[in-house]
Amino acid sequence: MKNDLACVGLTILDILGKGMEKIPEGGKTSLIEQIRITAAGTAAGPAVIAAKLGLKTALLGSIGKDDMGNILERILNKEGVDTTYLQKTSDRPTSATILAVNQEGARPNFHALGATILLDMDDARLKCLLDSRFIHWGGVGTMPNLDRGRGAEILREAKKGGSIITCDFISPRPKTLSELKLVMPYIDYFMPSLEEAMEVAGTKSAEETARYFIDLGAGACILKMGAQGSLLVSGEKRMAVPAFAVQAYDTTGCGDAYCAGFVAALAKGWDIEASCRFASATAALVATGLGSDAGVIDFAETEKAMKTLPTRKD
Repeated sequence: MKNDLACVGLTILDILGKGMEKIPEGGKTSLIEQIRITAAGTAAGPAVIAAKLGLKTALLGSIGKDDMGNILERILNKEGVDTTYLQKTSDRPTSATILAVNQEGARPNFHALGATILLDMDDARLKCLLDSRFIHWGGVGTMPNLDRGRGAEILREAKKGGSIITCDFISPRPKTLSELKLVMPYIDYFMPSLEEAMEVAGTKSAEETARYFIDLGAGACILKMGAQGSLLVSGEKRMAVPAFAVQAYDTTGCGDAYCAGFVAALAKGWDIEASCRFASATAALVATGLGSDAGVIDFAETEKAMKTLPTRKD
C-alpha cells in the first residue's frame, strides 16, 4: 500500500494563547506567556503526530484558498504530512479556532466554522484512502458530504481491501448517533472521549458505553478519559490504561495524539495493550507544551517516555 496512514476529516488552524485569565476590559492590553499557531482537528491533529512518529501520512481534509489555508498547509508540510490530497475551496475560509489557555490548562475556545465541512471524496482522494494501510476517520459529524452514507460505503470498500480503520468524533449533535451507526460496522477501533461518547449513547458508565458501540459493530472501543487514562474493551477483554504523570501545560490535542500514537504502535506490530500504553505516552508528551503538536519528537523518544514516566495514581 502507498501510505501507512490516511487521516480523513476535521482540519483546523488553531491560534492558542497561554496565560489568558480574562478578556481585558474595553480596548486594554493584557500580556500573556505565549502565542502559537498549529494544525489541529480530529484529522489534521493526528496526521501531524503520526508523521512525527514516522508514519507516511496523508491528510484528506478541506481548507480555504486564503492566508490561513496557506499557513496551515505550510505547517503540515513542515511536519512531513502529505498535503497532496487537501481539498481547497473559495466557498469558505479555512476553519479556525482561538483557544484561551489559562494557567490551570483550561481552554475555553471560539471556533469559526469554515471549509472543513465541505470535504468530499473525489477519485484522487478515494485512491489515496484505499491505498492506505491504516485509515483514521476523524470527525464524524463534521463531514456532511460523507456522513449521510457515502462515508460508510467508502469505509466498507476500504475494509474489504484490508485497511485497518480507526474512528473519532467531536462535539455531539442531534444527528451524531445516526451518523456513527452508519460507519460503526466498518470500524476496527472506535476511539472517542468518554464524556462525548456517553452523551451520544445515553449511557452511564465507561464499560456500558464501550459495549454500546461494540454492539453497533465496532471491533473494539478505546475510551479516552484524560487524566484518568483510557479503557480498552475488545471482545471479552477489558483493560484500564493509566495516564502518565506529567506537568500539564496545555491539554489541547491530547486525544488526537492518543489516536496517532495508537496507530503508530500498531503499525510497528505491537499488540493492542502495548499500543494503548504507547498512545497514552504520546498524549502525555503533547500535554507538556502548547498546542496539539507539542512534546512529541519521534517514535524512539516516545517509547522512552512510555518506559520511564511514572503513571498517575489517582
